[in-house]
Amino acid sequence: MLTLRPAAERGHADHGWLRTWHSFSFADYYDPRHMGWGNLRVINEDIVAPGTGFGMHGHRDMEIITYMLAGELTHRDSMGHTATLRAGEVQHMSAGRGVMHSEMNHGAQPVHLLQIWILPRVRGIAPSYSQAPMDTTAGRGRLAPVALPVDHPEAAPLRIHADAALYAARLDGADTAQHALAPGRLGYVHVVRGRLAVNGVPLAAGDAALAHDEPLLTLSDAQAAEVLLFDLAPA
Repeated sequence: MLTLRPAAERGHADHGWLRTWHSFSFADYYDPRHMGWGNLRVINEDIVAPGTGFGMHGHRDMEIITYMLAGELTHRDSMGHTATLRAGEVQHMSAGRGVMHSEMNHGAQPVHLLQIWILPRVRGIAPSYSQAPMDTTAGRGRLAPVALPVDHPEAAPLRIHADAALYAARLDGADTAQHALAPGRLGYVHVVRGRLAVNGVPLAAGDAALAHDEPLLTLSDAQAAEVLLFDLAPA
């Protein structure tokens, strides 16, 4: 079964320096119908104005992925990392037993990103950090891994301490991509840009489809689409 999560129904806030859309309950946005999907807890689409950002703040026991779409973001954390994230790159921070970090836009252009939180397999692990460029050709016309569990045999830019897999694809025209879900697994498809259909259901940018008891997800009928697909453990 597929359940549509329209972009226009997401939580939204405009703080001036930050425009943000919440696929699930977050901060001042609360909807008991949308608390997460399986072990996927947060997808926030953020646009951060130049000269602003998220000051130093803390997290714990969460796998956090940043998927950069435009601009440059400066990351600093209590583990000693300082890094610049650019469009086309992905970042993973395992908050573990506790970490502080900041994310600032020191550039002249807005930063556009997706922030993704996934519940970890085990609480209280040591925090860690990684970032990687996305291979712009790997996801063209097919699904390519972005983040996989640390014990997964397949290669991926990011390794996470969670029972979840994240794939990305850029599809257009006659391109078709498929992903099989094992029994009991949940799927979540989020359209980043463009349009496509999931099992025949049309989606546009910002829309998502929640999949339950769907053995196969087929992505087709794409129009300049960039899409994320999550293979998730049930809550």
